Amino acid sequence: MLKSILLVGIGGALGSILRYLITIGIKQLVTISFPIATFSINILGCLLIGILYGISEKNNLGNSDLNTLLIVGFCGGFTTFSTFANENYNLFHQQNFFMPLLYIASSIILGILAVRIGYKIIL
Repeated sequence: MLKSILLVGIGGALGSILRYLITIGIKQLVTISFPIATFSINILGCLLIGILYGISEKNNLGNSDLNTLLIVGFCGGFTTFSTFANENYNLFHQQNFFMPLLYIASSIILGILAVRIGYKIIL
């Protein structure tokens, strides 16, 4: 159990750090009202988790330490639902109704599609 907790913590820390660095980079390059940094990170995270699940299934890894580190830890730390929810709340609060609806719909649809694509890349 302690080993799993450490693996999740290490993976989560690395995922969070990478998310932070990518967010800074995107915000320096792109200035639009759409929350492109969180959107990009979450879609990339969906693609990555699809790839990792595909690798796990293909190699019969099940509940391995590698899955705990990468899927639960890294992907869990890399993607962020709370930021997604807060950004949508702020957009609604600004009386901007189209943008959060677009953000929500595109995140869900493209997120699921990215998982599927990642999974199919491997299998």
